[in-house]
Amino acid sequence: MLGLFKKAIKIYAPMNGNVVDITEIDDPVFSQKMVGDGVAIIPESMDVLAPMDGEITQFFETGHAFSIKNGDIEILVHVGMDTVELKGEGFTKIKKVGDTVKHGDVILKVDLRKIEELGKKIDTPIVVMDAEDKEIKKITGAATAGETVIMEVK
Repeated sequence: MLGLFKKAIKIYAPMNGNVVDITEIDDPVFSQKMVGDGVAIIPESMDVLAPMDGEITQFFETGHAFSIKNGDIEILVHVGMDTVELKGEGFTKIKKVGDTVKHGDVILKVDLRKIEELGKKIDTPIVVMDAEDKEIKKITGAATAGETVIMEVK
């Protein structure tokens, strides 16, 4: 009964761009929700911001993906498709695992042009991990980094 009154955590756009449902991107691992449910952004900005307040719990050595946890909600931000293959080229980490961040803090800088020049898509999934026990409201369309709410999770 108490779960009915649980407050939703707002997830903000980590980059400027167009937000689409996760099922619309061309990567079966994400579009079939194998990692979790969420949205993806087709980015237009180079800074990747924290999508919510929390602690950075994972940050891939290559810089292409990180996760932030707030209570029982953990969000994965994965910049581009198959970008792990770039071995960090085009990515500059600003924060590290264990850092506490506020939504809107810069986590990572990305050279989107370089990623595309190296043959990778820049579609960026923002996924709620362990989504099966959560209620997720998705908000798609044009988004401004750090300002536009793209999901509400409870």
